[in-house]
Amino acid sequence: MPAAAFVDRLNEQMGHEFAASQQYLAIALYYDDETLPQLAAFFYAQALEERNHALMMAQYLLDAGEQASMPAITQPRNEFADVVEPVALALEQERTVSAQINELAATARDTGDYSSEQFMQWFIKEQIEEVASMNDLLKVVQRARENPLLVEEYLVRESPGDAGPDPTAPPVAGGAL
Repeated sequence: MPAAAFVDRLNEQMGHEFAASQQYLAIALYYDDETLPQLAAFFYAQALEERNHALMMAQYLLDAGEQASMPAITQPRNEFADVVEPVALALEQERTVSAQINELAATARDTGDYSSEQFMQWFIKEQIEEVASMNDLLKVVQRARENPLLVEEYLVRESPGDAGPDPTAPPVAGGAL
């Protein structure tokens, strides 16, 4: 059984993951409105990925016989000064989530909850990839600030974050909805 402290923090983290999903949807809508379909598609996919992270956490709790609770989430930011600002926000968000994931793993370790610590290892690996991908995208968007169509070309050419399904990923509550 997971440690009570870990269960509480994992339920809290589900809220952070759902909030990240909502923020990515807001960013996708901003780029859609700016007629930047590749940036919009990238962030729609990111939104789904964050939602699935929350549902992976929910499934872990359900599998462990614990209650998965739907926490409240914060209002996403919807307005941005330019095409760079949303990606900078996304990078900041990924760094915050990385710290939260590391704290969850530490909570599991500190309480001797080795099953939960092992569960968190996939998320640690995922966050390293997410931060790197968003950092790269931010550099590209900063360089192409005056011509965001160059970012669109980059996304078509490079397809960052499109590695396909990860067979080592934890299962998602509700299956592949």
